[in-house]
Amino acid sequence: MPVKIRLQRHGRKGKPFYWIVAADSRSKRDGRYLEKIGTYNPNTNPAHIDLNVDDAVKWLENGAQPTDTARAILSYKGALLKKHLNGGVKKGALTEEQAEAKFNAWIEEKAAKVQAKAEGISKAAADAKAKALEAEKAVNEARITAAAPVVEEEVAEETEASNEEE
Repeated sequence: MPVKIRLQRHGRKGKPFYWIVAADSRSKRDGRYLEKIGTYNPNTNPAHIDLNVDDAVKWLENGAQPTDTARAILSYKGALLKKHLNGGVKKGALTEEQAEAKFNAWIEEKAAKVQAKAEGISKAAADAKAKALEAEKAVNEARITAAAPVVEEEVAEETEASNEEE
């Protein structure tokens, strides 16, 4: 039975949400699957990926072939690296502790990069919001200064009219 690791679409129209599943390649895209190994939400920035790395590695070692998008997600989360390190352990090139240390170091580095990207996005949004607020204040001040002579003229006309009535 040929097994694929692929995305199964959920969510509503225009707002996709995917399950990462191991499924028989002959089953339908959103049909029957063997095991759900994670989720992928591309609607957030950065995209939210929740993946059980150990289950993904188990399926990869048993011969499951990921689709192109699933391969990118598995690579992003480190499942392909862990499979590679496990191969080194089986061949005797690494000990299990060394492989685990390399994997954990890679995970920490990746988390730092993702955190930096998220901070950059939030900072850019805050800067854009501040710039828009400054522009709005400038427009309001210009509107107030343009309206001030008109108000003074109306007040002057009202005082002249009241002086004439007396």
